[in-house]
Amino acid sequence: MNLRTALLTACLALAAWPAVAAQLMSAPVAVATPQESAGLVARLTALDARQGLTNDYSFRISSQHPGVTGQKITRAQHTYKGLRVLGSESVVVTNAAGDIVSVSVADRRPGLTPQASTPGGAPPAPPLPTGADLTPTIGTDEAIRIAVQAIAPGGTHRWPPTAELLIYPVMKTVRTAAAGDKPEEQLNALDLQEVVDRYQLSYLVQLRMAQDSKLIYYDVVVSARDGAIIAQWPALQTVVGSGNSQYNGVVPISTSATASGFQMLDSARGSGGKFGGMAITNADHSSPNNPDPGAIYTNSSNTWGDGQQYNGGSTTNANGQTAAVNALWGLMNTYDTNRNVLGWQSLDGNNTATYIAAHVGTSYDNAFYDDSCRCMYIGDGNSFTSLGAIDVIGHEMSHGVTAATADLIYSGESGGLNESNSDIGGEMVEAYARNGGTGSVVPAAGNDWMMGKEISRSGEPLRWMYKPHKDGSSPDAWSTSLKNLDVHYSSGPNNRMFYFLSQGSKADPASDYYSAYLTRTPAAMTGIGNDKAYRIWFKALTTKFTSATNYADARNKVLLAAQELYGATSKEAIAVQRAYAAINVGADIDEEGGGGGDGEAVERVTNGGFETGVTGWSGATGVIGAHSGQSAYEGTRFAWLGGNGRRSTEMLTQQVQIPATASSAQLSFALHIDSAETTRSTAYDTLVVALRSASGTAIATLATYSNLAPAAGYQTRSFDLLPYKGQTVTLSFAMREDRSRQTSFVLDKVSLLTR
Repeated sequence: MNLRTALLTACLALAAWPAVAAQLMSAPVAVATPQESAGLVARLTALDARQGLTNDYSFRISSQHPGVTGQKITRAQHTYKGLRVLGSESVVVTNAAGDIVSVSVADRRPGLTPQASTPGGAPPAPPLPTGADLTPTIGTDEAIRIAVQAIAPGGTHRWPPTAELLIYPVMKTVRTAAAGDKPEEQLNALDLQEVVDRYQLSYLVQLRMAQDSKLIYYDVVVSARDGAIIAQWPALQTVVGSGNSQYNGVVPISTSATASGFQMLDSARGSGGKFGGMAITNADHSSPNNPDPGAIYTNSSNTWGDGQQYNGGSTTNANGQTAAVNALWGLMNTYDTNRNVLGWQSLDGNNTATYIAAHVGTSYDNAFYDDSCRCMYIGDGNSFTSLGAIDVIGHEMSHGVTAATADLIYSGESGGLNESNSDIGGEMVEAYARNGGTGSVVPAAGNDWMMGKEISRSGEPLRWMYKPHKDGSSPDAWSTSLKNLDVHYSSGPNNRMFYFLSQGSKADPASDYYSAYLTRTPAAMTGIGNDKAYRIWFKALTTKFTSATNYADARNKVLLAAQELYGATSKEAIAVQRAYAAINVGADIDEEGGGGGDGEAVERVTNGGFETGVTGWSGATGVIGAHSGQSAYEGTRFAWLGGNGRRSTEMLTQQVQIPATASSAQLSFALHIDSAETTRSTAYDTLVVALRSASGTAIATLATYSNLAPAAGYQTRSFDLLPYKGQTVTLSFAMREDRSRQTSFVLDKVSLLTR
C-alpha cells in the first residue's frame, strides 16, 4: 500500500446516499447565517484552489431548502471577478454537521473547459475576459430602457424592473467525437454537448410589466458594452391558455372561523406569507394587466359554491364562490401531495404560505403563477371554463417549487423541463386528490395524463403527456430543433418520458403508447408506477438540476437519482434509462427479466463491494481496504487507486463470464475522483476502464476518467456489456499518475448483473 498524499477531502464526510426510497424531506431549514454561508463558500473555494483556480473564482449563495431528513440543499452561483456567471452554479448537499455530502455542478466559468469522460472531448474553452471586457459602457438605467423599448415600450411596470451586471456565456452545441459523422436525423441527445462559445459582459434585465390587458413578464440579456440585446425569453409561467366544486362534486375544504362566519384561510397548511396561511382571495375582475388579489373569501356559513360554471354575475354569491372552492381544494391537495408523500412543505420547502386569487379579469382565459408574489391567479375562462381544475392548480403551484429549487431558465430545453415539471406535478396531484387526498404514496391511478382536459369546452386537453404530438405542435421525442420551440411544446418529450417511466409503453406501432426508439427487450417497457417515478423525478429536480439543465443532463441526473434511491442496477434505474431512450435521449437497454419475470438476475462480479478484502480481485490488491482519508460508497471497504502524488501505475482486474444466453448485461460501479492537480486542460492522471481478453489483449475501452473531472462525492456509472455475451472477459481498472500532485480514483460497488 503506497502512502497517500494528504487531501483536503480527508476532512470532508463524503458519505453515500443510502438506498432508501421512502426518505422524506426535512422540516423547514433555518436560513444560513452570514458566517455559515461564508464557511460553505470557503470550503467550495478551497476545493477550487486544489484545481489551481485563483481568487478570481468564487461563489454566491442564492437559495437554501430542505434535503432529506438531516440534510440541507444550498445553491451556490459561480462568480468570476465578483460577477455572477449566468447558468453556472453548484447544488451542494450538506449534512447536519455541515459536511458536504454531494455536489452537482454546471460549470460555465471563464477559463474552464467542459470535461468529457472519453477521448475526443470538448473543444478548448474561450479566452478569459480581460479587464476591458468586464468594464460596462452603459449603466443599469440605460439597460432597462433598452429592454423596455424592445419588449413593451407602451407598458407599465407592475413590479420594479431590475438589471444585474453579470457574465453571460453565449453557448454553442457541438457533436461528441463519436457522433461526428452521424446524419442529423439519427442524432441522439447524448451525441451533443453544450459548450461556451464566448463570454459577454451583460445586464440581466427582469421586466414584470403590463400592457393592453396582458401581463408581459420577460428576462432580457442586454450587452453592457454596446446595448445590443443578446437573448430574451418570457418569464410568466402560465398554463396558456365541504364545498361544491365545479369539477369534483362535494369536496372537503379547510376554512377558518371568523366573528361573523367563515373565511377561506387554511391555517393548518403553511405559515407566514401575505395572509398567514394558505388563502383564496377574490380578485373580483381586477384587470389581468395589474391584478389586485383582493380580500380573502368570506361566507356566513361553511357551505360554499353551487358547483356550476361562473355565470358572470356576483363573485361572492354561491355561483361566484365555486371558482374559489375549486382553487382551495386544488391548493390543499397540492400541499398535501408533496407534504405527505415527500415531506416537502409548501412551495419553498420551508412551509411559507401562498395564495390563489380567483376571478381575475373578465372571461380571462388563463391561469398563471407569479414568482414576484409567490402566488397564483385564475381567470373564469371564455374559450375555457374556470381555470381552477385540479391539474391546473398542481401545475401552477409546481412552478413555485421549481422557482425555489432548480429555477430552470424559462427558455429552450431548460424551459421545456420547467414546464414538464409542472405538468408532472399537476398529474401527480390529480392522482393523489382523486383517491381521497390521504396517505404517504402517490396512487397508481386516478389521473388522466391529459393536462387541462376539464377546463376545455371542446373536450380536447391542452397537452397529452403520453403522446405529445396529438396537439399538433409538441414533439414526441428529442431532436436538435427542440430548443427552438415554445417551452409549452418543448416540454412534450419529457412529459412522454415520465408517462413511460410510470406506466410503461406498448409494443404495437399503431398505439399512442409506442416508441420506435425502444429497440431492446421487451419492446414494451415496464413502468414503475406514479409513486416511484415522482420520487425519482423530485429528487433529481431538488438535489441535482441546475438552472441550465437540458435534456441530456436531465437524463443523467434522473438516472443518478434513481440509482441513489433504489440501487445502481435496480429495475427503477433501468426504467429511467429506457424511458429516456424512448424519447431519443440515451441508448435503450434490455430490461431486467425481459419484462416478463422469465429470468433472475445473476451477479457476475465477486466481492464487488470489497467487503471481503481482496477476494476475487487480481493486480494491485493493496489498494483495497478501509483506508483513512477516504470513505466507502457502501459498507466500510473500497479500492483507492492513485493518490500517490508521484509516477505510479495500479491496476485491479477480475475475470467474468457473460453467458451466451444473456438477455441483458449491465456493468455499474461507484467512482469518486479528487485531485490536487492545478490544470483545467491537461489529463495528467487517468483511470481507464476497459475489457480485456483472457490473455490480456484489450477488447474495448469503456471510459477514461482523469484529474479534469473531480467531484465532491461518488458518481455512479453504468455500461451495457450485452455485445460481449458468450465471452469470458476481464474487467480492468487501470490507474496512471504522473510525477507530481495526486489524483485519487476511489472505486466501490462494482457489479455486473446478467439475465
